[in-house]
Amino acid sequence: MTDKVVKIDFGDGRVAEMPIFKATIGEDVIDMRGLGKYGMWSYDPGFLSTAACESKITYIDGEKGQLSYRGYPIEQLALHSTHLEGAYLLLYGELPTKAQKEEFEKSVINHTMLNDQLISVFKGFGRDAHPMAMMTGIVGALAAFYPDAFDFKSEEHRKISIIRLIAKMPTVAAYCYRYTQGLPFMSPLNKLSYAENFLHMMFATPCEEYVVNPVIARAFDRILLLHADHEQNASTSAVRLAGSSGTHPFSAVAAGVACLWGPSHGGANEAVLKMLDEIGDESNVDAYVAGVKTKKYRLMGFGHRVYKNNDPRAKIIRETCYEVLDVLGKNDDPLFKLAMKLEKVALSDPYFIDHKLYPNVDFYSGIILKAIGIPVSMFTAIFALARTVGWLSQWQEMITEKDLKISRPRQLYTGYTARDYVSIDKRVAGV
Repeated sequence: MTDKVVKIDFGDGRVAEMPIFKATIGEDVIDMRGLGKYGMWSYDPGFLSTAACESKITYIDGEKGQLSYRGYPIEQLALHSTHLEGAYLLLYGELPTKAQKEEFEKSVINHTMLNDQLISVFKGFGRDAHPMAMMTGIVGALAAFYPDAFDFKSEEHRKISIIRLIAKMPTVAAYCYRYTQGLPFMSPLNKLSYAENFLHMMFATPCEEYVVNPVIARAFDRILLLHADHEQNASTSAVRLAGSSGTHPFSAVAAGVACLWGPSHGGANEAVLKMLDEIGDESNVDAYVAGVKTKKYRLMGFGHRVYKNNDPRAKIIRETCYEVLDVLGKNDDPLFKLAMKLEKVALSDPYFIDHKLYPNVDFYSGIILKAIGIPVSMFTAIFALARTVGWLSQWQEMITEKDLKISRPRQLYTGYTARDYVSIDKRVAGV
C-alpha cells in the first residue's frame, strides 16, 4: 500500500479519495471499497478490471508471455519439477525439501481410494453421461463422506481435506471414464506415481499386467503441472466465491468443476480436436487457413485471451508432444500429420505472425491426450484433475484471511422502480 490516492469528483461537490494498493509486480489497484458511503458502486461486467482478492500464488504477464507459480517461472518448473512438487509449492509457498516432498507424496498415495458407498453413486448415472457431469456430482458427493472438513478453521482439517481431494481426483476422473465404457474399476496402486496411477486406472485390465510407459507418464504429469493454476480465471473465482460462504471445500471445488465444464473455459483442447476432424486431411490445410483469413473458419488452439505474444507453456508442451508422438510411433498418423502441418503454417505465415496466432498449450495438450488414447470427452475432466491443486491453493489462501468476507457483488439495476399489483381479471397480456 502507498500514500498515493485517486480522487473521484462526482460533480455535485463531493470528491472521494481512493487509496492505491501497490503490487509487488503487475498492476497496482485502486481500493474502491469506500465508494459505498457515497451511494455509488463501480461497474465492471465480468470483473475484467477488478481485483477481487489479494493473492501471492500465481502471476501472469500477458504482454510478456510470462507465468509463474509463487515467483518460479513455469518453464523452470516444467523442466525440473513434478505435478505434486508443484502442488506443494502452490499450497505452501515454497518448494519442499526432500523429506517434505516424500511425506507429501506418501500422504497423497495413502488417500487415493474411494469409499465403497461412493462407488455405488456411479451406478446412478446413465452409461452415456458426460464425464464432467459425473465428476461434478461425485466431487460434490465426497463432501457427504468427510463432514469434518466443514471445520475449515482447523489447520489439521484443512490439510487433510486438501490431501484427500488431490489424491482422489485421479481416481474420480478415471472411474468416470471406466463407467461410461462399461469397464471394471481398477483400484489405485501405491507403488505408482501420481501420473502413472491415473494411466493405470484408465487403461489397465484385470486380465493382465499394465506397464506404464515412462515417457507417457512424464508427459501427462507435465500437462497436469502446466494447468495446475492460472490466476483468477472463471473456475477459480467460482471456487473462491463458493468458499467465501464457509461451505465444504469439496463443494467449493465441485463449483469449480461445474464452471470449468463451460466450453468458453475448459473445452479449448477438445475444440482443437474437433477442428482437426473438420479439416479432415492435411491436403485441406491450405484451404482451411485461407478460410480462417476471411473469417469463414475459426482457428482453435491458436492465440490466447491472456497471453498477447506467446503462451509460455506452449514451447514446453510442444517438445513433449513430439516426444510422445515419437515414442508411440505416431509421427505418420494422418491426424497428427495434419496437426503438424497446421502448426508449420501458423509459425511461418505472415498473417498468423502479425495477428499473434501462435499455437498455445491447448493445441499441443489435445494432441498428446489423443495420442495416448484419452477420448475427447475426457479432456475437460483431465483439466479439472490438473486444476484441483490450484483451486485448493486459492481456497486455502482465501479461507485463512483475517478479514474473510462472503462475496457479494453489486449490480446496476435498470428495471422498474415500483408498480402496484393488478388483479388477474384486469391484466393485459405483455408484449
